[in-house]
This record gives sequence, C-alpha cells and structure tokens, in this order.
Amino acid sequence: MPAAGAAAQTVRRLIVFILLFVLVTVAAIGLSGLLGRLFEGIPGDLPGGVDALAGDATSGLASSLAFTLIGGPLAALLWWFVWRRAADPGERAALTWGLYVAGMSTVALITASTALLATVAALVDGQWRPRELGTGLVWAAVWVWHTRIPGHPVKSPRRLVTVALVIGGVYGLVVAAANAVSLLSSLFEVALQDAAQTMVGGPWWASVLKALVWLVGATLIWWWYWSRLGARLVATNFAAVVLVLVGVLGASLLALGGFGVLLYLLLRLAFDRVEPVAELLDPAPAALAAALVGLLVWLYHRGIAESRSRATRQAGRLVTSAAGLAASASGIGILVNSILAVFGDPLAGGDLRPLLLGGISSLVIGGPVWWFSWRPLQRTEPRERAFPGRRVFLITVFGLSAVVAIVALLIIGFQVFEFVLGPAIVGSLVERVRAPLGVLVATTLVAGYHFGVWRADRVAIAADAPARPRTIARVTLVVGPSPGMPGTDPAELVDAAREATGAQVTVWRVAGPGEASAAPSDGMTMSVSAADLAQALSGVTGNRVLVICGPSTRIEVIPLAD
Repeated sequence: MPAAGAAAQTVRRLIVFILLFVLVTVAAIGLSGLLGRLFEGIPGDLPGGVDALAGDATSGLASSLAFTLIGGPLAALLWWFVWRRAADPGERAALTWGLYVAGMSTVALITASTALLATVAALVDGQWRPRELGTGLVWAAVWVWHTRIPGHPVKSPRRLVTVALVIGGVYGLVVAAANAVSLLSSLFEVALQDAAQTMVGGPWWASVLKALVWLVGATLIWWWYWSRLGARLVATNFAAVVLVLVGVLGASLLALGGFGVLLYLLLRLAFDRVEPVAELLDPAPAALAAALVGLLVWLYHRGIAESRSRATRQAGRLVTSAAGLAASASGIGILVNSILAVFGDPLAGGDLRPLLLGGISSLVIGGPVWWFSWRPLQRTEPRERAFPGRRVFLITVFGLSAVVAIVALLIIGFQVFEFVLGPAIVGSLVERVRAPLGVLVATTLVAGYHFGVWRADRVAIAADAPARPRTIARVTLVVGPSPGMPGTDPAELVDAAREATGAQVTVWRVAGPGEASAAPSDGMTMSVSAADLAQALSGVTGNRVLVICGPSTRIEVIPLAD
C-alpha cells in the first residue's frame, strides 16, 4: 500500500475509534441516568409516568433521554460498521483497534466497580444510591461486552491484547491494598481503644464493613484478572514495568513508610514521652496497617519478579534499593538538620528530640534495605554491570541528587547573603541554613557515591570490551515460545549472541496466541540453547545478520545486505 494510502487508513481508524469511544460513553451515561431514575422509585411509592422519572430535575432527564435515544443508535450504527470490518487482517493488526478495546474495557471496569462497590458500601449506613447502582449495572454490561472481544477467534485485535489484563490486575491490587490498610487500621484503632466506643463518623464497625466491602470486591477483581484471565503469565515489557513499579517499588515504599513511622513512635515513647500516650500513638494503627499490607504485597511481587527474566530481577532489586536509598538520604538530611540546630538560636528552636528521632528512624529503616538490595561490598558481575537498567539507575540517581543539591546550595547562598545584607534580621545564620544544608549534605553524598560507581562501571566495561570479538555489527534475533512457557524472555540467547559476536542484539518474537490469526503450532516451540546459538554464529561476519531460532533446535543464520 502506498504511504499516502496507509496514512489515510490510519487517520480514518483514529477518527472512527475516537468517535466510537465517545458515542459508547455518551450512550452509557444516558442509559445509566435513566436506569438510576427508575431505581429511585423502588423503595417508595411509584406514581408512574414521566413525572416519576423526572422528579425535580427535568433537565437531567432530558439529557439522559438525549444521550440514550440519540447517542445509543449512533453508537450501535458505528459499532456495526467497525465490527463488520474487524475480520480484515489489516484492521485486526491496527493499533487503534487494540487501543480502543483496552481503553474502553478499562474505563468500564473502573466505572462499574466503583459505582457498584459504593452502592453496597452505602447500604452499611442504610443509604440507598439508585443512581450509582444504575451506573454500575450499565458499565458492567459495557465491560462484559468488551472483555469478550479479545477471545473472538476471527475479529479479536492482534496488538495490545494483554494491556487491559495488566491494568485490570493492577487496579484491583491497588484498590484492595488501600482498603486493606483502611480495614486493618480501623481494627487496630479499636484494639487500642475501648471496643464499645463510638468512633468519629459512626460506630466502629461501620467503617470496618465499608472497607471490607471494597476489599472483597477489589480482591475479586484482582483475582479475576491475575489468575482467571492470566495476567500473571503475561511476560511483555509493559507487564514487567508495571510489576516492578507497582508491585515492588510502590509496595516497598508503603512498607518502609509504615515501619518508619512505627519506629519513630517507639523512639518517642522511649526517649520523648512529652505528649499523652494515647495522643502519641494516634498514627500507630494506620502505620502498622500500611507496614503489614505493604510488606505482604512487596514480598509476593518480589518473588514473582525473581522468577522472571534477568532484566526484571535486576530492575526489581534496583527499585528496592532506590526506596531504601530515599529513606536513608532523608534520614541523613534530618540528622544533619537536627545536629546543626544545637548551634542555632535557642529562641528559634524548640525541642529537637522529635526531629532527631525522625532522622534516626528513617535511616535505621532505609539503610538496611538499601544495603541488602544494592550490596555495595559485593563484587559486581560483568553481566550485571553491563545491564542498561543499572546505568540508567545510576545516571538518574546522580542527576536528580545533583539537581536537588544545586537548589539547596542556591537556597543557602540566598540565606547567607540576606543575613549579611540585612543586619536587622532576627535569628542566627545557622538556624536559617540548617534545613537546606542537611539536604545538601545528603544529596552530595548520594550523588558522589553513585557517580563513582558509574565511573567504575564504565572503566570495567571498557576493560572487558577488547576481549569480546566484534564480528557482526547488528544481530536481529527471531525467537518463538519455549515449550510450556509462551513469551519466555530470551535473555540467555541475547547474552550468547552478544558474547559471540560483540554485536548489538535486537529481539523479534513470533506472534503468540491472541496476537495473530494463526497462532504458532506446537512445532514452532523453541528449544535452542545458548551454546547452540554461539556455535551457529561462530565464524559469521557482516554488518547485519538475521538469526531465526526454531522450530525445535533449528537455527538459521542469514547475513543481510547493507
């Protein structure tokens, strides 16, 4: 197809699917409004007629009718047009088709679950929310409709098939974790008080039941996507990034924050019990709940990351060390701040023990996490040193720390010059600069250490480079699924090709089930070893080489023309 024709097709698909997304949303909103007004008459008298539906908001009923009776038929007509063409291979392979299905199913899931769970939770207080019930039922129907599309044998999209699975699982996990924290926090708060007391906003069990409703609903959503629909088996780059950022980094930050607050409160009880114990322990239930839930989610997803590819394992360890590093650096900055406060103006400072104990708790919690995940005294393996994510991590930490250090230095300079030029200013110079000076010290230490590690890695990589032959400039590696493990990351094959040729390696995967109209048969499974690939590339020279691995142990090496 000429370039102009391809561009026209892309624009046409983009407009059609944006319009379809809008029309389906409009029709769903209109039908939700009508259904919600119908449910409003269930608990009470039902006079009948339009007046029962209209109530006191005629304009609201008019918009619902317009959205339903105009937007609905237009959405149905456009859907018929799209579905009729969906069997075409070009339409199935289009990015817009997969993007529409993933986007609409995700929006429908979030809207339906939020409305339905809010309706059930409101029943705990004896409240009836018909509008939210109508919204939940309509969007649940939209969700069911769109989640069936990826399983269609002829018209399912070939791209972005697993995106909705990953997003749905993450949504359920985040909502479940948040409400687990709320549930445990309420229970711990009751345990620290008299169980017969009435908490703010109603009886203590009301908040527990509401959180339990959300927790059960979100857990079911997570289980449905994670286990039933197979999101845990997805091995795409997007799934790996979400696993590392949400399951490992997010959970580790939640756990570290909870444990840090708990340690701070214990230190306050031991060395700074100025306030009443009940008032001092007020944040303890929420902190304990966050620590337990974060630790559980962290350990679970850390185990999953360790079972995935080498790149995913290393990324999980790097983000864990980043969480510990952030807590440690914060502790160092707070400690410097509190120590400098001793030399400041006594009139400006109060009791410094809470500040000092906060720095100690942050350093004690974050330091071991960083130490055991980063392992600064352990010799770094060449493969780990050459991992691109490690270099990105070092550069990012060094760059961000340098930027924060420069900002802190500018603030210190401003405070110094203002103090010198304005002799009537109240307060000592140390008192004015101790907070930014603490930040400067912490970020300078972090930036200096990681810059040194980055330079050492560069020297080591350069020293290893001459021993690695460079017979091929670029290798394109085409791999199929391994037996019983579709989508397995070919990290060992990439390392073998890079070690044997010194080339830059690009991986192309054979389309798996749900990604092509004809999924690979059992004969396309791959059982090529790294040693076989290295032997096949031995003696091959050229600028670009195509390597096809599979079926079975077959390896085909094709030098390409420049």
